[in-house]
Amino acid sequence: MTEFRPSRFEILPPVIKNLLIINGLFFLAQNTLSGGLVSSFSFENTLALHAWQSSLFKPWQLVTHMFLHADFTHILGNMFGLWMFGSVLENLWGSKRFLTFYMICGLGAALIHLLFLSWELAPIMKDYNTIFQMHASGGEYQADAMINFISKYHISFQSTSELINYMQANPGNGELMSKVFENITGYYQNYLNTSTIGASGAVSGVLAAFIYLFPNTFLYIYFLIPVKAKWIGFLYFGYEVYMAISNAAGDNVAHWAHVGGAIVGLLIVITWNKSNKKTFY
Repeated sequence: MTEFRPSRFEILPPVIKNLLIINGLFFLAQNTLSGGLVSSFSFENTLALHAWQSSLFKPWQLVTHMFLHADFTHILGNMFGLWMFGSVLENLWGSKRFLTFYMICGLGAALIHLLFLSWELAPIMKDYNTIFQMHASGGEYQADAMINFISKYHISFQSTSELINYMQANPGNGELMSKVFENITGYYQNYLNTSTIGASGAVSGVLAAFIYLFPNTFLYIYFLIPVKAKWIGFLYFGYEVYMAISNAAGDNVAHWAHVGGAIVGLLIVITWNKSNKKTFY
């Protein structure tokens, strides 16, 4: 199938409608209940996806993170993509199969993201463990290890350069070393507990399936410029792979989740296409 030509097409099929409602309710709860009577409950700590090395990781986060979003732009983009491409797939496959597909894409994206996150966390975990052991034993080189850690991970203190100079001049100052170690530990815990939220991984799987099934369907950029779906997919996923590999500093987008969701979605739709020829045309 190279171009989508709807016959009996529901603009808002049931699964899409309910996913939009659920995401909307979660977003409303995030922005209204995070404080006041439920100030002790943190949506992000409890429901967002954390690295499995983090003390905040819980198995249910593999699912619940898909229903949390950072801001209105984030949820709007994901829900628009889900409606635009997911409606076509649900009309084609039926509600049960589409929901199965969507959830597997989201889970697959989360697992692939966690896999690469573990690889990214390995160096800082090793470096921190070295500092921890030195500080616990009061090793004479703990000051050098802490200075190297501060420099390597660009930790900012009020006067970083002055602090480093003072540590170098006073490596035996136990009170100073304990205070610096406490700040390093705080930075490390925040780094380890960084969370991931959003339906982007699952939506990327939906987009990949749509492009595979309807590569020659025209999509309109800014509702004006017609471009075939396969070229948009090539550019979008090429960009995601590039950004995931480059891992630029300050980039807080989970690119590997996007790539992972697309890969899982593509593998599913290819498998279904081979095993059930009646599903596709």
